[in-house]
Amino acid sequence: MDITIGVLITVASFIFMEFVAWFTHKYIMHGILWNLHKDHHQPKKGYTFQKNDYFFLIFAAPGIICITIGFSEMSTFFWIGLGITLYGFAYFTIHDIFIHQRFNLFKKTSSTYLKGLRKAHKIHHKNTEKYDGENFGMLFFPFKYWK
Repeated sequence: MDITIGVLITVASFIFMEFVAWFTHKYIMHGILWNLHKDHHQPKKGYTFQKNDYFFLIFAAPGIICITIGFSEMSTFFWIGLGITLYGFAYFTIHDIFIHQRFNLFKKTSSTYLKGLRKAHKIHHKNTEKYDGENFGMLFFPFKYWK
């Protein structure tokens, strides 16, 4: 496969993952698997890890599978898996490291975009219950939170 097409597939997969993340968050995390996600909205003090962290494994699996299947021929599966994996890395960096400060990095920023993300997520976390807990497009469209 031509590398340009592979890169385009990767970028498209990365962008599509924002919809997948929203859909999964609304209908799976705040739905059937609320019991795993609940401690993310109702954290217990003194706990570094949460049951919600199991979603890392759930979300990593498709990327790993696609990369593994497509690696030998650098097929479409490889590029899709790469997009999924890059999205996962971006999500982890922004959500767990920057927003929730799970590690002592990126505490201060002058970026209006990143401040908007942080504010949007704070608003999201005001809801501690199962229903009405989603914000579509927070990663790409936090503009309404820039004030």
